[in-house]
Amino acid sequence: MTNVQQFHLPDVGEGLTEAEIVTWLVAPGDVVEVNQTLVEIETAKSLVELPSPFAGEVTELHAAEGETVDVGRPIISIATAGAAPEEAPESPAGPAEAEHEAADADEPKLLVGYGAKETSGRRRRRAAQQAQAERPAAPSAPAAAPAGPVRTKPPVRKLAKVLGVDLTSLTPTGPGGIVTRADVLDASSSNGASPVAPDPVATTPTDAAPAEIRIPIKGVRKHTAAAMVSSAFTAPHVTEFVTLDITATMDLRARVAARRDFKDVKLSPLCFIAKAFLRAIERTPSANSRWDEAAQEIVQMREVNLGIAAATPRGLVVPNIRSAQRLGLAELATAIADLAATARSGKTPPEAMAQGTVTISNFGVFGVDTGTPILNPGETAILGVGTITRQPWVVGEGADERLEPRWVTTLALSFDHRVMDGQQGSELLADTAAFLRDPALATL
Repeated sequence: MTNVQQFHLPDVGEGLTEAEIVTWLVAPGDVVEVNQTLVEIETAKSLVELPSPFAGEVTELHAAEGETVDVGRPIISIATAGAAPEEAPESPAGPAEAEHEAADADEPKLLVGYGAKETSGRRRRRAAQQAQAERPAAPSAPAAAPAGPVRTKPPVRKLAKVLGVDLTSLTPTGPGGIVTRADVLDASSSNGASPVAPDPVATTPTDAAPAEIRIPIKGVRKHTAAAMVSSAFTAPHVTEFVTLDITATMDLRARVAARRDFKDVKLSPLCFIAKAFLRAIERTPSANSRWDEAAQEIVQMREVNLGIAAATPRGLVVPNIRSAQRLGLAELATAIADLAATARSGKTPPEAMAQGTVTISNFGVFGVDTGTPILNPGETAILGVGTITRQPWVVGEGADERLEPRWVTTLALSFDHRVMDGQQGSELLADTAAFLRDPALATL
């Protein structure tokens, strides 16, 4: 006896109301297991994989890829089998595979949890065998394009959209019937398509191209836009700037990077800037606060959850490093590198972007000298870091005054003027700059 179960879109974040269906990883007729990844969704904060709470056969998908679905709406139906083992579908595998399946059945199942990667060796082996069987014996006999939802990764899907390649027309060559980046590029080359992405701002109207490109506002970009508008018109921003010589910090970075215990650590200048900022917050703790309008109180936090703004293909995200003030330089460097890598892959979990207290935005990586950063909602301070370049700088005093090439950058501090007055904001920025001019001061 079978029972059709519906899986409703859950709230995988704090107060999530909707999410976009990005990629279905199953199709009607597929047999799935508990905790097998069913679908990738894009929430207002990140890309999330949803595992199956049921074991059985997929009977229907209730939402298409690219569709935005409200929390609580059914997205998939799964027919769950009865207890009798004879109702299970017969395995097409040989004796060795059947023996492995029996061993799999004895293993304990993982608890259902969002973000868990499907690691069923049995399903992957079957998919690989099926893909191998369907692969053409020679180029002269191409296989038919797969029916049902196209299986691929979000970056490949985006590449196909940019190059104008129809994913449904491709024959997948990846494991388990997944369309790969190479498949898209090969199709683009054979169609004579240009690998250069169209300019969404200025597109020359022609008979073959529209005069404008409309990009839906959704997911992370929609959330960021709403949050920035709310922040800009709720918290009275003040921004102060300082241009400084950080040659001493760059020299320290070179010496530390040469140490044996740092040989496997990615030691960027941002690590030292973060250290200086954290040290300055110790001297101006009001920066690590939030404004509680309902209670008419300023709430000062003991732990500094340092947010690092990260630009991703889906928009700006600000994951944070918990209790950053407790970390040593190597630990902080590793945390920043891991945070950036996770953000670029689109796998930052929603909880990693919650409860931040201060933020650093390193727009210098784009070659920008300075800017006016907008506060992350609920926070009091954000430090913007401009590009670090070699510039002529006056050093020495009196008769020793001279021009030398030095490492120079500009810091921009925006703060909530309800929480911090001008003196506190100025002292926070001045202390950060002082620690970068002379790192030894941070030890005092």
